[in-house]
Amino acid sequence: MSGERPARGRGARSNPAGRFERFTHAPLEDDVWWAQDEEPGAVPTTVTPDASRSILTRNDSPDVPFSLSVNPYRGCEHGCAYCFARPSHAYLGLSAGLDFETRLLAKHDAAKLLREELSRPGYRPEPIALAPNTDAYQPVERRLGITRAVLEVLAETRHPVTVITKSTLVLRDLDLLVPMAREGLCEVLLSITTLDAELARRMEPRAPAPERRLRTARALAAAGVPVGVLASPMIPALNDHELERILEAAAAAGARSASYTVVRLPHELHDLFPEWLRAAYPSRAAKVERLLRDLRGGALNDSSFDTRMRGTGPFAELLSRRFAIACRRLGLPVEARELTSARFRHPTRGGQRRLFEDPP
Repeated sequence: MSGERPARGRGARSNPAGRFERFTHAPLEDDVWWAQDEEPGAVPTTVTPDASRSILTRNDSPDVPFSLSVNPYRGCEHGCAYCFARPSHAYLGLSAGLDFETRLLAKHDAAKLLREELSRPGYRPEPIALAPNTDAYQPVERRLGITRAVLEVLAETRHPVTVITKSTLVLRDLDLLVPMAREGLCEVLLSITTLDAELARRMEPRAPAPERRLRTARALAAAGVPVGVLASPMIPALNDHELERILEAAAAAGARSASYTVVRLPHELHDLFPEWLRAAYPSRAAKVERLLRDLRGGALNDSSFDTRMRGTGPFAELLSRRFAIACRRLGLPVEARELTSARFRHPTRGGQRRLFEDPP
């Protein structure tokens, strides 16, 4: 589908060609999808095996608080209109629009590949960020269990991990997370973008509602798993007024740390997000876009390492001060929990434990 009418239950309004494609597509005026009396239909989700031969991703970005990450899936069915990961689908020859949330790739061999990489003699452990790009607990995980298998390897090897999600499905794996938390090996960072159920429904159509995420935080904290809140992304004139209330609600639910970023619009998102914004909130769109440009020196996006996460200018400074004041008032550290790598042990091979390996 190439038009701009919405698909039911999806975030993107269209499905433009990726930036590496030679051809673009435009709908004909008599295209059946444009029929005025036709209700836009649901677009099914398809899952294709991902043939990656490695699973650990390394980065040296100075504004990213981790060096190692694992992403069990490419694409994300949550369909968040603002998702900075959307442009990554262009590397697959797919669209950052509807393709990103309906044509998923699953790394079925993720646990096997991770075990192999952790088994290398020269491997040195440091905390792994689980799914910083696309959610490891998106709906398809319920039946595929790839994230579960990855966590089992990390639990077996006593490897530190930070889980990043906005899904209640993370509670399924409490039997793994709780023992790891006791040894200082894990934390869960929950993304809570808004407390407004209607805004969440429009902006994050297949993600759990805000109240369900807060209940998830309470359940994790009650079980002894450290929880942090990611009030991200903040979007001026859309959800930024909720910053303090999000932090207060998360702290009341047991969050022990907090962070935030402002919305980023790289590559195709430069057009996709304003398209969604003008359709979902037409009366606010011009103001939001103007403030976004104020944050980015007149542009809609700035990829500079020092400023891409927080922006620049008066609005960015005000948001930063509000965040700092709220965190001090609530006793929320702005740094996530420090995890230990000292307990790491290499995976067993062929069912036999290594000689001189530490006892369980």
